[in-house]
Amino acid sequence: MCWINRGVVLLLGLVITTAGWSLEWNNGSGEKERALTLKPNYNRGLEYYRICAKCHNKQGWGRRDGSFPQISGQHYNVLIKQLVDMRENNRENPSMQHFVMPEMLGDAQALADLSYYISKLPMTPANGKGRGKNLERGQDLYMEKCIGCHGDNGEGDNEKFFPRIQGQHYRYMLRQFKWIRAGERLNAHPDMQIRIENFTLEDSKAVVDYISRQKPPKEIVAPSRKWRNPDFE
Repeated sequence: MCWINRGVVLLLGLVITTAGWSLEWNNGSGEKERALTLKPNYNRGLEYYRICAKCHNKQGWGRRDGSFPQISGQHYNVLIKQLVDMRENNRENPSMQHFVMPEMLGDAQALADLSYYISKLPMTPANGKGRGKNLERGQDLYMEKCIGCHGDNGEGDNEKFFPRIQGQHYRYMLRQFKWIRAGERLNAHPDMQIRIENFTLEDSKAVVDYISRQKPPKEIVAPSRKWRNPDFE
């Protein structure tokens, strides 16, 4: 993106967010596009997910301490994109690298099946949150910097590949936020890095804490924190 003047990027704002950046931010070898054209199979996705459950747990809820993210309920397109990005070294994730490669997971059909299964898992009603300080500041920052891509309530956008961040673990999001701000997460949306580059640590904590408290729709949330995935019983 070196051919676009930085000042122009800041001036155009959301126009670039939803259009101009998409060709470079969201391209690849074509495996993502192939996976998106396939009809996913829930039962096959379950079999692939059994490997993922060792870290993300059977419910797909990850860990409240942020060591593993919640992946249940994430948008189908987003899941496919993230898996392909890891395969193609567009997103570094040493703990997952081996498991997502074709020789371990499978082809584009496997990506579609696995992503579909994960997207249908209900989210935890008890995700990890911050300390609840500076939430008004967090809300102001969210409305100014984040709402254009992630939506009014952190719901994201499946068609535009913007992830659902509502209900995600605070510590996981804060770690990703720091990496994106420092330019260390390769597949982050370029406009996001520009928008948060001047955030202080307190700004980052405030907005991430605010996001962690945004509730997903009831229909995609488990009835209680005691819910267990019946596919593993």
